[in-house]
Amino acid sequence: MNPTTSLGLTAMDLRVRYSSRQPEILRQVSLAIPDGCITVLIGPNGSGKSTLLKTLARQLTPESGEVLLGDQSIHRLAPGDFARTLGILFQEHRPPGEITVEELALHGRYPHSRFLHGPTSDDFAAVEKALNLTDLAALRHRPVAELSGGQRQLAWIAMALTQETRFLFLDEPTTFLDLAHQFDLMELVVRMKQEMSKTLVLVLHDLHLAARYADHLVMLHQGKIACQGPPSQVLTSDHLRQVFEIEATITQTQTGHIHCFAERRAAPPPPPTSASSEK
Repeated sequence: MNPTTSLGLTAMDLRVRYSSRQPEILRQVSLAIPDGCITVLIGPNGSGKSTLLKTLARQLTPESGEVLLGDQSIHRLAPGDFARTLGILFQEHRPPGEITVEELALHGRYPHSRFLHGPTSDDFAAVEKALNLTDLAALRHRPVAELSGGQRQLAWIAMALTQETRFLFLDEPTTFLDLAHQFDLMELVVRMKQEMSKTLVLVLHDLHLAARYADHLVMLHQGKIACQGPPSQVLTSDHLRQVFEIEATITQTQTGHIHCFAERRAAPPPPPTSASSEK
């Protein structure tokens, strides 16, 4: 795989805080999102993963630095153009009222709708494609509120798919899902990359899933990027000890897949010793 970034999303020297009275959440963060790949943001709680995702998606404005799409700042793009380029699905979402799976999916077509015009054949075709990809076609008339947790997450992803964006961001999409549904969802992410040529950026807490499915990893620590690159370069025992404070076993299969098994909390580093002065 030879990902390109010339037409992709890049961030340069981002500094982000939520208010002038709060400390910086991101400090001098620069990265390029490889085009047509699955990029996963990992790091301990409070390291800035979701903040970085929101900044890349224009949900937050950096105090300094900029995010570029190609050679243009994302903040200079018209809202409609940006909504047709990048979609984001947050961790927490509630369906409005008794909306059905099909109706929720149709909501994703809002960037393509025309004022005072109803859904078009293109809209319904996009919905059909999304429901088939997420295996929800048989549940199209079911209220979203009546679905299981895994099905409900797929319904929201179907809505994001009908938006037909080149980039899709998912903030902790496997949270609250059992193990089987976590793997189902990640396999769907792979299909979105392969069958729809999407560039995907995910925030994940599970290092094993990140190692298994990411093409590109970005490890954050205390608001900065500790390291980034392919899983084989990022998920090392030293990096996990320094950033996550854990001891872990890293293995690689014959097919090149990385497996990461956390074993225990790492022992704290020894206190520094003061050098004795010579007299």
